[in-house]
Amino acid sequence: MLFTPYRLGKLELPNRIVMPPMTRSRAASGNVPNALMAEYYAQRASAGLIVTEGTQISQQGQGYAWTPGIHSPEQVAGWRRVTDAVHTAGGRIVAQLWHVGRVSHVALQPDGAAPVSSSPLVAEGVKVFVDPEGKGPQAGAGKMVQHSIPRALSGAEIKQVVRDFAAAARNALDAGFDGVELHGANGYLINQFIDSQANTRTDGYGGSLSNRLGFLREVTEAVIDVVGAERVGVRLAPLTTLQGAVDDTPQATYLGAAKLLDDLGIAYIHIAEADWEDAPDMPAAFKEALRLIYRGTMIYAGKYTLERAEIALRNGWANLIGFGRPFVANPDLPERLRQGWPLAVPDGSRFFGGSAAGYTDYPAYAAASAPMPMKMT
Repeated sequence: MLFTPYRLGKLELPNRIVMPPMTRSRAASGNVPNALMAEYYAQRASAGLIVTEGTQISQQGQGYAWTPGIHSPEQVAGWRRVTDAVHTAGGRIVAQLWHVGRVSHVALQPDGAAPVSSSPLVAEGVKVFVDPEGKGPQAGAGKMVQHSIPRALSGAEIKQVVRDFAAAARNALDAGFDGVELHGANGYLINQFIDSQANTRTDGYGGSLSNRLGFLREVTEAVIDVVGAERVGVRLAPLTTLQGAVDDTPQATYLGAAKLLDDLGIAYIHIAEADWEDAPDMPAAFKEALRLIYRGTMIYAGKYTLERAEIALRNGWANLIGFGRPFVANPDLPERLRQGWPLAVPDGSRFFGGSAAGYTDYPAYAAASAPMPMKMT
């Protein structure tokens, strides 16, 4: 089933393979997408769908050095270069809209201000990637540091962040994207409102599950108003405790989130399963419950193999499957999977920052396996 076509909203996908969001930290000065990024995404256009790396909706939303934004005219123009390249190569691409919340550092914030969150809580041991000397991505001089102490957003500031998401969605349309995905996973801002142990608010955004889902609802509604529900997806990470975001009743919480998103009629939910070594499997019963509650397209990502993908598709838990790290070193991943060709192994030391090395210099299988030409003497 992985290689069969699928209709997602108004998009006709040639296969069910998704390239999920992966931070690569290659943006140019001003966090502007560049020609190197356009080449990278176009190389991978054979995916049924590409979801970009997390793309901050404002400077306040940035948590790592050299990540692209979508809040300035220059950034929109840079992304237009990327989407044009992907579409020319026959692909489909949506922008993941991102606000990291507390997972940031004063060095990345406007005027050196504190990061913001649902609550003034520190996630101990959660680190962010900064460029203390301002050398830029090609120098590869960034380092990981503990995130800065956050402050809680006021009610008025929450409304402004909602407006920032809507403006970013409008910019995504101007940049030529086929849709947008809201990053509600991995301990970032939306997740910091949802999970009970990351949200200690006593106003209308805290306490009950309905209140804690309020920010997700407002952001999703605002973005739907701009791009239409058929162009909106949301990424969630149920049953995980990433970057200090912990919930006391995760199954109830995320089934509630799924019901909310079903009521709003969005195009898809993108489930990020735990992908670290020895990570627990998400129970099949929970996947079945999600499928009963949410009637739209379901994408699953997290250490999927061809065999696991087929099981998820045939059981109806998923409609599309994301393959993350395999896409780093295998730009032609769909064809490699279809043909049973071996997969190249990515160079983890070049995941974040740098230049073309470990980014756009991975060859397609045919080129990698071609015999060296004989030298004539």
